[in-house]
Amino acid sequence: HGSAGLILVSLCSRPPSGLNMCMSGSATSCEECLLIHPSCAWCAQEDFGRGRSLTSRCDFSQNLLKRGCDEHFIEYLTSSINVLQNIPLSSKGSGSTQYDVVQIMPQKISLSLRPGDQTWFSLQVRQVEDYPVDLYYLMDLSLSMKDDLDTIRNLGTKLAHEMGKLTSNFRLGFGSFVDKNMSPFSYMAPKYQENPCNGYKLFPNCVPSFGFRHILSLTDKVDRFNEEVQKQMVSRNRDAPEGGFDAILQAAVCKEKIGWRKEAYHLLVFATDDVPHLALDGRLGGLVHPHDGQCHLNDNNEYSASTKMDYPSLALLGEKLAENNIFLIFAVTKRLYVIYKDFTALIPGTTVEILDQDSKNVIQLIIAAYNNIRSKVELSVWDHPEDLSLSFTATCQDGNPLPGLRKCADLKIGDTVSFNVSVEARSCPPRGTDHRFTIKPVGFKDRLEVAVDYECDCGCSRNAQNNSIICSSIGTYNCGTCQCEPGYLGARCECQEGETSNMFLSACRESEGKQICSGRGECSCNQCLCYESEFGKIYGSFCECDDFSCARHKGILCSGHGECHCGECKCHAGYIGDNCNCSTETSGCISDDGQMCSGRGSCVCGRCQCTEPGAFGETCEKCPTLPCCVLLCRTAVESEKLTFIEKCACFFSPPPPTLSLSCIETDEPGAVLCLYKTDDDCVMKFTYSEHASGQSILSALKEPECVRGPDALMVLLAVVGSILLVGLLLLAAWKLVITIHDRREFARFQSARSRARYEMASNPLYKHPISTHFVETDFSMYGKSYNGGLH
Repeated sequence: HGSAGLILVSLCSRPPSGLNMCMSGSATSCEECLLIHPSCAWCAQEDFGRGRSLTSRCDFSQNLLKRGCDEHFIEYLTSSINVLQNIPLSSKGSGSTQYDVVQIMPQKISLSLRPGDQTWFSLQVRQVEDYPVDLYYLMDLSLSMKDDLDTIRNLGTKLAHEMGKLTSNFRLGFGSFVDKNMSPFSYMAPKYQENPCNGYKLFPNCVPSFGFRHILSLTDKVDRFNEEVQKQMVSRNRDAPEGGFDAILQAAVCKEKIGWRKEAYHLLVFATDDVPHLALDGRLGGLVHPHDGQCHLNDNNEYSASTKMDYPSLALLGEKLAENNIFLIFAVTKRLYVIYKDFTALIPGTTVEILDQDSKNVIQLIIAAYNNIRSKVELSVWDHPEDLSLSFTATCQDGNPLPGLRKCADLKIGDTVSFNVSVEARSCPPRGTDHRFTIKPVGFKDRLEVAVDYECDCGCSRNAQNNSIICSSIGTYNCGTCQCEPGYLGARCECQEGETSNMFLSACRESEGKQICSGRGECSCNQCLCYESEFGKIYGSFCECDDFSCARHKGILCSGHGECHCGECKCHAGYIGDNCNCSTETSGCISDDGQMCSGRGSCVCGRCQCTEPGAFGETCEKCPTLPCCVLLCRTAVESEKLTFIEKCACFFSPPPPTLSLSCIETDEPGAVLCLYKTDDDCVMKFTYSEHASGQSILSALKEPECVRGPDALMVLLAVVGSILLVGLLLLAAWKLVITIHDRREFARFQSARSRARYEMASNPLYKHPISTHFVETDFSMYGKSYNGGLH
């Protein structure tokens, strides 16, 4: 078969730098060597490595060549891919080729995998034009749906007309459901057996309850649909939930009676106005047997096991829908939208649409759901072997690879998308194990079948010699080494257990001065016999290695994601790090727009680390401080004198589809107030909120508040003035204190003087001795003499 349009890549493993894990491992056979690392090779040459340890035969192939091993004797296995069937993709789904339409390429491949070796292959998927469509309308006929039943009585003709614009090959079928006809789900009193609406004034007549009734098989005669719908009557059940999941499962698995065609899209429209019963609800009525997932329609096309088995689980429902390539469309009233939206996350290939109270929008609903289904391609893996690691990279219409994704959206009918698939075997299964798995787009009949063969056996093992002379006739010569019979040791089985000699002891030391067999074994016949340990395996030529001394994470060796080889963790595919605790899976870091961490961070160990200021969320999708607006706008127009509103307008022109910008003053309740300080000390104020539709709403409260820095001269003058003022005030205060003190002293002096005069005036005999002398002396100082009048 041809291989046009198919890209196949087998990644050759390069010898890693640093520790030579091939030689440091415990490989004593070719098969053990090849399991250590994809880059390890084995030399099967008989005379190679004499005088060295047995593990020296295991090394990188270029090292073996340098050490004298002939290329003919080097065992080095690689992974390979073989395309078995590769029919080109179809371009149209109608006409003479409608039964041979191909929407996935290739269809069959086989893989030969060496454990640890990563291999890539690619596949292509196309939503072809004019593909046949089977639509089965499954309707809730409980009493609350009476007005809906009246609305769809002529649905067939109108729906066929609208679907005829999308496909030339359309078939329509019809079924109905109510609930299990048993207590406590339905009215079981004798008066309700024939008419559950007995005594109900609003609608006194209705038919008995039933679980599921298949009414019309898929047909292109849409008039039959109208005829059958017009015959239907509503019923009445007791509790609010309905038995719709019973009906969905029967409509999916009873494909012969329903009439599902292999070469058609299968659409199952589920119309209801209430919640469904789930698994284990049946125990309320004594139904302890879980649903078996089989078809149970009797000759009257009614669900015969309704009162024998429990309701199906979501897991069983999803499995059977996928198994039969059915797209389930929940057509439910607005109040139930959130509940059924949660169901879509658990059931692949399922969509939900809002149904009007009287189902008047059902045609538009079905057309919208069909277009939504045809705009997506999502891959699913069936029978995935546990020892295989698979990772996907999607390349959608924009041509950009999206690591970790296995789906593409927003496609047009006729578009082709491709997926690269990485495959790695982690171990070798038991010989003879046949492993297969399937990759198929959700809801498609087309699939890629993959057969897996494991490259775990060396070619030289086919020429093994039992009781070979090379092995002293007491061992098997295989790939250059002897596998001795029990009780014998040595490179050529030349020694028996227990023999000891000093001449052999030096060969059991890793280097001079080291302990014999590293202190963890005994030297016997030039070889170390390692002790057993309760912690794990001790191995190596000198018992220098073990499988339990590696780094741990939370007490788990190599985090449970790797193998311990001689003190170092050899991580499984998808993990790195000293203790293998860091996942390389990036699917959890892909945001809804397909970017890695929304372009605001980096994916580290499978989780986003946001690097942009203010960004948060599992994929850095949220940005409440909106640096995406502020920083980029500020950088773009920093030199221009624009208002804040103009700056925002410059960045959001046109606005992104998920962001609504309103640069007006507002005080919206419930919004988050955000502040951003620019380099020029201006403060911008925002409110940020999220609308119920998922849009982010940013509102600017006012212009930036900018505060200028202080004038240095004014600050200096203010400081000097303050100092002078304080000095003057202190001087005035000191002067005031001195003045008050002086006045008090003067007043005290005046008081004392007054008392002295009084005392002199009150004594008539007293004559001051100084007064006459003082006057004479006093006047003589001025050079005058007053003799007259003195006695």
